[in-house]
Amino acid sequence: MPEHHDLSEDLLPNIDEDQLPPIDAKALFDGPRAIHRPRVLMLYGSLRERSYSRFATEEAARILRRLGAEVRIFNPSGLPLPDSTSADHPKVQELRDLSIWSEAQVWCSPERHGSMTGVMKAQIDWLPLSMGGVRPTQGRTLAVMQVSGGSQSFNAVNQLRILGRWMRMFTIPNQSSVAKAFAEFDEAGRMKPSSYYNRIVDVMEELMKFTLLLRERSDYLTDRYSERVESAEQVSKRVNQRSI
Repeated sequence: MPEHHDLSEDLLPNIDEDQLPPIDAKALFDGPRAIHRPRVLMLYGSLRERSYSRFATEEAARILRRLGAEVRIFNPSGLPLPDSTSADHPKVQELRDLSIWSEAQVWCSPERHGSMTGVMKAQIDWLPLSMGGVRPTQGRTLAVMQVSGGSQSFNAVNQLRILGRWMRMFTIPNQSSVAKAFAEFDEAGRMKPSSYYNRIVDVMEELMKFTLLLRERSDYLTDRYSERVESAEQVSKRVNQRSI
């Protein structure tokens, strides 16, 4: 016989009942589906003329376009260091506008000194969590990639995953790490056939699937109880001040 469960143990006196409705299955499963091509922003982390992170990004962009995406690649050349100038700098505005435009993003960094590059981090640092009430990264899907000059490593992609979570993005499970990248691209910058290339195809295919599943659901999926409570309290304070 199952043990009797005392319902009194489930009382939640600290919960604002108005701000915690049941899960809306209709919002999750029966909402409208967009028909436009998924919009993907791609960032890479090197300014070198022969940049393997750019080559890998461009190769991934070709795959995404084949899968039906609309792709834009941000060129980080000329982007100032974070906090070295105001946010109305043209390159900063370009980056932020592209982030708001996007429904998915791909971040690809070289690994330098066991870490992502400063060029890569600067781009992410220029993207605020909130901008005039609009969050330029929250709810977007994210794929992470890295290229290495030596043996295969996952330091950069692991760090990018942490940043993706911090930026409130849905980072897909798969990832790409290309070892000895100098040997994986021809003189024209095209990637040679290899298991590394196949993995990039896997990652882009997975990104497209997750993006199509989540893009009309992201607002509901990222609607948080703590923020609803805070907003309700702010509204209450504003109304009470008016009545004084």
